Amino acid sequence: MRNRNKVYVFMLLDVLVIWGSVWLSYLLRFDGAIPASYITQGLIFSLVLTFTTLSSLVYFKLYNRVWQYASIGEMVSLFKAVTLSSILSYLAVTLAGQFSVPTSIFLSSYQCVFFLMGGLRFVRRMLGDNYYKKKGGQRAALIIGAGDCGIIITKELKHNPQSLMYPAAFIDDDKQKHKQQICGIPVVGGRDQIVSTVSRLNIDEIIIAIPSASKSEILGIIEICKQTKAKLKMIPKISDLIHGRVSIKEIRDVDVEDLLGRDPVKVDLYEIANYVEGKVVLVTGAGGSIGSELCRQVGPYNPKKLLLLGHGENSIYTIEMQLRQLYPALQLETVIADIQDVKRIEDVFAEYEPQVVFHAAAHKHVPLMERNPSEAIKNNVFGTKNVADCANRFRAERFVMISTDKAVNPTSVMGTTKRVAEMYIQSLNASSDTIFAAVRFGNVLGSRGSVIPRFKEQIANGGPVTVTHPDMIRYFMTIPEAVQLVIQAGAFARGGEVFILDMGKPVKIVDLATDLIRLSGFDPNSEIAIEFTGMRPGEKLYEELLTQEEGLSSTLHNRIFIGKPAHINHAELQFQLNKLNKSLVEEDSLRDKLKEIVPAYQHKPENKKELSLV
Repeated sequence: MRNRNKVYVFMLLDVLVIWGSVWLSYLLRFDGAIPASYITQGLIFSLVLTFTTLSSLVYFKLYNRVWQYASIGEMVSLFKAVTLSSILSYLAVTLAGQFSVPTSIFLSSYQCVFFLMGGLRFVRRMLGDNYYKKKGGQRAALIIGAGDCGIIITKELKHNPQSLMYPAAFIDDDKQKHKQQICGIPVVGGRDQIVSTVSRLNIDEIIIAIPSASKSEILGIIEICKQTKAKLKMIPKISDLIHGRVSIKEIRDVDVEDLLGRDPVKVDLYEIANYVEGKVVLVTGAGGSIGSELCRQVGPYNPKKLLLLGHGENSIYTIEMQLRQLYPALQLETVIADIQDVKRIEDVFAEYEPQVVFHAAAHKHVPLMERNPSEAIKNNVFGTKNVADCANRFRAERFVMISTDKAVNPTSVMGTTKRVAEMYIQSLNASSDTIFAAVRFGNVLGSRGSVIPRFKEQIANGGPVTVTHPDMIRYFMTIPEAVQLVIQAGAFARGGEVFILDMGKPVKIVDLATDLIRLSGFDPNSEIAIEFTGMRPGEKLYEELLTQEEGLSSTLHNRIFIGKPAHINHAELQFQLNKLNKSLVEEDSLRDKLKEIVPAYQHKPENKKELSLV
């Protein structure tokens, strides 16, 4: 009812505009004294123009527009409607009357109708526009990127009553936009003006609104923004702009993943589909961070059946529900099993006969495994052995094991057990029809046990942020890109390889902590402190990706390399594993047994001080 009343008001105003425009045109044409012979023509022209104009406005749906948000599109529609109605009215009156409507009157009335109708409608836009109205408590925002995305965000911030920010200025590298205004907001300069603008305008938030930019370009902007105290936010991807999803809800905090500055991984879809499509695929550790992402990324390649194997029922249930929502047609089987239970694993292989196995199940937490070495050995060594033996026995086509850079010259029990697992599948490959391979990479952001969630929790609690050592260095990769490369490496496997993923540049943990504090809007020097607690058992200052025996060769993918396959005597390794298995009850000798198998293992004795800091 309310909307209908607004339509009637607009129609009444339009009628007044039409009649006023026509008679004003006649008065101007005849210097204020309209001849009697033209009065009838004027009345007929006014009536016809009223009918045709209102009809055109209805046809072009101009009474259904929300003029508070009017733009060029509405003006184009109004132009079409008024032009069409004016021409039709002119022709109708001229053809039906005793003489034609003077051209000057036709043109003058046409102009008046168009500009007055447009003016009335944009008065509504101006009255409803909250430009230049800063509400109390709003934070000043600097928008980086004065393109389509930046303009949409600016309008959202200005119009949305729930917005906690208001746009104060634009930054854009396009010099033609400098010293111009867009949506009433000045473009103050290029990225070199970010730091000074934040200081001069007391900017609280910086929004990076360049969804089409490469990750390396975004990283360059972030590095500049880190010199300020403003909190960083960004629009994540260009698809948000394409699909019209750019809004205040889509603005997110800049995360650690953005600091890596690496462009998305490119994979060969044909090669991957060639070994996954139509196959029964088993993922062990399917409820973990790596395993669940493997399931999500294998799903689109149309496996015949996807087996989700894990020990924790809650995590398996969670990934099952996600996959059923993402891929309703995907055939799923959930298997609750412990890889240490060889009989249960044999039953799973016998029932489902998996053709492709991604082995992600493992104990990965370094300090915890230092205190529980027997559990690390049972799960990482003998659990892997159980799954690999079954893959061999039941003739799986391919077995890809997820390994770690901590397996190289290991100083921890966890790293050593992963190296033993690598050695076992390499030794098994020599006499098996199954293709066995391992994929080795460093830390993944956001995984269980990752340092990032811990840092974020400490920042949320007001600090301090704890770092073990100022010189600690690690390689980092996001979970999705690591898993994409794992699946791609599986296509390259010919048997016995250890694939090494290009992890990019190593990152100092203290720099990572500092960046996280800054990106959260705090000063690491005065607001949230960084404390050094000392290295934990099993840790080393930096990780390596290759052993001395492994040479490095390239693959068809620029982010995947191959460590030279090791020649390991399977019978001899089996003998050593039997000895290790018998020593599981004697934890004091476990590290010595591990060193017999992996001579590069350098155990660092634990001390009470370090243990107290874990």
